Amino acid sequence: MNNSIEREKFSPYARSAARQRTLQALYQWQFTGQSTQVIETQFFEEQEMGKVDIPYFQKLLHNIPKYVNQLDAAFTPFLDRHIAQLDPIELAILRIGCYELTYCQDVPFKVVINEAVELAKRFGAEQSHKYINGILDKLAHHQLKTNQLVAHS
Repeated sequence: MNNSIEREKFSPYARSAARQRTLQALYQWQFTGQSTQVIETQFFEEQEMGKVDIPYFQKLLHNIPKYVNQLDAAFTPFLDRHIAQLDPIELAILRIGCYELTYCQDVPFKVVINEAVELAKRFGAEQSHKYINGILDKLAHHQLKTNQLVAHS
């Protein structure tokens, strides 16, 4: 019983809320170039953060810009257009999904993809969820094939 309690230290709803706030924060970061620390402070002052998994939000917000070049390079081969032509919302969602697939080994890839699709349905263009699903699915399968050790750790 203790193991199941230790593994379930977060609420799935709080994680989803963290991803949503991260999407909004990354969107702001992409357009303003503000530091993630400034954006984080603004979010705590101006947004409802009570139901958000705060440590996860902070992890995503600070690490995605830190690894942005590696993340973009990881999913770019699966795009059907140049990265600069992506909608800013789609780009932020792909970066979140790619970061989770690459660095959050405790989150199953199907959860990562589903969460990204839900963000795209809520915030993206009408059919962007299908595009996001396709890119992240290809990336996840590519990672599973080329890096079995990481996928199982």
